[in-house]
Amino acid sequence: MGTWLLLLGIVLAVAYGSSGLVLFFMQSRFLYRPVRDVSSTPADLDLDFEEVTFESKDGVALHGWFVPARAPRATVLFCHGNGGNIMHRLDTINLFEGMDLSCFVFDYRGYGKSEGKPTESGTYRDARAAYDWLTKTRGVPAEQIVIFGRSLGGSIAAHLAGRVTSRGLVIESTFTSFPDIGAKFYPYMPVRLLARYGYNTRNHLSRVRWPVLVMHSPDDGLVPYEFGTQLFDAANEPKQFVKLIGGHNDGFIVSGNLYKDAWSRWLDSRGDSGAEGSVYRAP
Repeated sequence: MGTWLLLLGIVLAVAYGSSGLVLFFMQSRFLYRPVRDVSSTPADLDLDFEEVTFESKDGVALHGWFVPARAPRATVLFCHGNGGNIMHRLDTINLFEGMDLSCFVFDYRGYGKSEGKPTESGTYRDARAAYDWLTKTRGVPAEQIVIFGRSLGGSIAAHLAGRVTSRGLVIESTFTSFPDIGAKFYPYMPVRLLARYGYNTRNHLSRVRWPVLVMHSPDDGLVPYEFGTQLFDAANEPKQFVKLIGGHNDGFIVSGNLYKDAWSRWLDSRGDSGAEGSVYRAP
């Protein structure tokens, strides 16, 4: 009996260790899920757009779209999530155009038509290169740029917003850090010891001195709602919180006018806390 228990213990230990090795070495595949094909463009939605090619600081060629609004209230620099590419953000781009917001959406290295392979430091450099293109090449005043990130893009956007001038920062459905979200998915593994990525949104927010809008849904089945409220608590004033409805990938659609009104009120208030209506401070 003792021998069988010993063998069982060895098998379980080997299985556990193997799972840890897979988790350690396969993290990039879990985190980054790029799609190369870009078969749809804003033209499919009858939107005017400019196809943009620009370079990151380390020479990686990047690709994006600039979609101008007719009478823009602001220009949104859109940092998207970890899957797909800019083609999969057409619904959001269309929504922004209807809200009189110009939008510059770009693909990180390794996504869509952008060269290279995604890394944490690389995504930060790519966002900075997109900001530099907007301000230096396109000539958009920094004070008119809203840095926006959804999901993983929220961490990248917060990192950028802490280092440049902007009108404000909007983060939607974003986690507090990569180790935090990893621990949620793999509570039985020592994720914090194995994590090769940081994406510490909470720490990035501590450097942001512009108005912040945090948006999250209690129905988000991928990134827990508590992460959104924790990010709101970590943000500096002035800040606002919006409770969305809908899932992780469709909250901005399911929320309908709540989503659009939240953006409009936040832009009107320039981020001042205590705005009424659809914008709520976290409890």
